[in-house]
Amino acid sequence: MRIDIVSVFPEYFDVLKLSLLGKAQDKGLLSVTAHNLRDWTHDVHHSVDDTPVGGGAGMVMKPEVWAQCLDDVMGLAPVSFDDDGQPVQSRDFRLIGTDDDADDSADDAEAITDSNNSAVVDSVPADEATTDSPKPILIFPNPSAPLFTQADATELSRADHLVFGCGRYEGIDARVPEYYARQGVEVREYSIGDYVLNGGEVAVSAMIEAIVRLVPGFMGNPESIVEESYTGDPLLEHRQFTKPATWRGIAVDPVLTSGDHGKVDRYRRDEAMERTTRIRPDLVEELDCKALSKADRKTLMALGWNVSGQHPRH
Repeated sequence: MRIDIVSVFPEYFDVLKLSLLGKAQDKGLLSVTAHNLRDWTHDVHHSVDDTPVGGGAGMVMKPEVWAQCLDDVMGLAPVSFDDDGQPVQSRDFRLIGTDDDADDSADDAEAITDSNNSAVVDSVPADEATTDSPKPILIFPNPSAPLFTQADATELSRADHLVFGCGRYEGIDARVPEYYARQGVEVREYSIGDYVLNGGEVAVSAMIEAIVRLVPGFMGNPESIVEESYTGDPLLEHRQFTKPATWRGIAVDPVLTSGDHGKVDRYRRDEAMERTTRIRPDLVEELDCKALSKADRKTLMALGWNVSGQHPRH
């Protein structure tokens, strides 16, 4: 899997060189590159933001800088759109430093339209991307977007190329994701919770770790993923303990040291249901009552759930 990250603080992602993520890169399982957005600016101050259209507090990240960067990272040529929203063949409309650069980039820009009137662009430059390269998925963290879930992580773990854009300030100009979606790029926006951060770097780090640990070969023991929270049934995982069985006067339940694997499995399943009922009852409501065992239904009923319908109800 190839992962590209765009940020004004690329050094933030040095942490991805540690632990299992670092080992996966050493083995060639992953390729992770963090790009500095300011490398695509053309002014003395390397500005990446400007005041909001319509006024208001804060600053908004400029679309032209993001587009130049993402075009290069994804191997796309610039495309403009007419008044009807249709892609048109055009010169490279980037902020160019010299006339020679403008002439060269004009020759590079070439776009065609598919059957859905989406812009499909040839790779530029040719030595960085080929026509048979896997299409990237472009992802932006956004506190106003749908919540990132384990199901999303599972789906994205099967992708060949992920590109993450880390916003700052009041965010990235909203035309950037729209522009790439019009070109046929798969664009996604995710929130990692109902709170706001200073930038997208923390959210991107969290999403990357959730995704790549599901890539085959990443985990030393793939079975360790099977019973985790949000995997399989939408239940929180049971608590975990290690030796000694009694520590500072606190003992684990005798069932866990009984050696009876059937009883241990049942104990853990019951605890998962109890914890989920107490902490995230909304997840219990997603269970399929028809798929529950007799013991599962008995436990849920004892916890106050009605399991006679399609899904449990309090």
